Amino acid sequence: MNDWISTFPGYGKLLTQLKKVFGQIIKTGPTPKHVGLIMDGNRRYAKNHKIELKEGHNLGFESMASILELLYESGVESATVYAFSIENFKRSSYEVKWLMDLAKSKFRQISQHGELCEQYGIKIKILGNTRLLPADVQKILFETEEITKNNTRAVLNVCFPYTARDEITHSVKSSVEDYLKNKDYIIDETTIDNHLYTSDSPPLDLLVRTSGTYRLSDFLLWQAVSPDCAIVFSDKLWPEFTPWDMAKILINWSFNHYWYGHGNGMVTTKILNSPKHQAEITTVDGTTGTTGFARYSDAEYEEDDDDDLDDDDNDDSDNSDLAPGDLETSPSTEEDTGKP
Repeated sequence: MNDWISTFPGYGKLLTQLKKVFGQIIKTGPTPKHVGLIMDGNRRYAKNHKIELKEGHNLGFESMASILELLYESGVESATVYAFSIENFKRSSYEVKWLMDLAKSKFRQISQHGELCEQYGIKIKILGNTRLLPADVQKILFETEEITKNNTRAVLNVCFPYTARDEITHSVKSSVEDYLKNKDYIIDETTIDNHLYTSDSPPLDLLVRTSGTYRLSDFLLWQAVSPDCAIVFSDKLWPEFTPWDMAKILINWSFNHYWYGHGNGMVTTKILNSPKHQAEITTVDGTTGTTGFARYSDAEYEEDDDDDLDDDDNDDSDNSDLAPGDLETSPSTEEDTGKP
């Protein structure tokens, strides 16, 4: 149906205009500032439609461009796309070579026609271990970053090649290097966060994965762990994923954030109201961050530890002696077409 409609003259211009109108409407409410995209399903789409793998990747690139246009029109400041995983080097040499050629072709277009990115104000950043790439690909990626580095409207983070494990390893190594230069340097959660590839981008608000696969595949694992990040899974393969599908996800995110203050929908927190349950939590000197039980100590709990054990022996049903980790948060997610 969509393919048939797209053959009409002026369809492209009409779609672009509709994106702009939708963007103006969605910006009247909350919009995610940082969106991550796992563009999965290009190979399966090619096999299902009996076309070459490279054609499936080409169609995937076209879908990416269309989705990104909608995101930027909707007020998204930063989009991070999973273009190539380090694990993809394990694929056939033919497919890897084609993906490298596709990357060179598309980024060369940007390098030779930099005014297009300048017109839309998009700054392109390459995230990942680029040392693993061929020299000619590295050269084109560097030129693309240089051409767009002064654009300020929005950012496109292209993860190429990337895995979250490699990113976290890079962050830890960088943090240790800073510590060796300054022994007073404190390595904690915030330090690791500041050394991630995405440190210059806003916190991740929305992560979308296509193809009906319910896993993150080593993408933005550190960033996505935040309770403020909504994760949406779509059953559609990436080349089939349309701006309309993305628009519904944005509307659902905006609705949840407006009514519940949270992109995941309503969140209920069990609060222990009894004074005996409300233990005083103190932060270990010099640390920052919001998670990690090891960074907290409960002085009152530690002082009464022996008495608590005696009470437990006398009454197995006594639940009054709880540690701070017993505060539970359980999200209740609104249903949408993306199945978050």
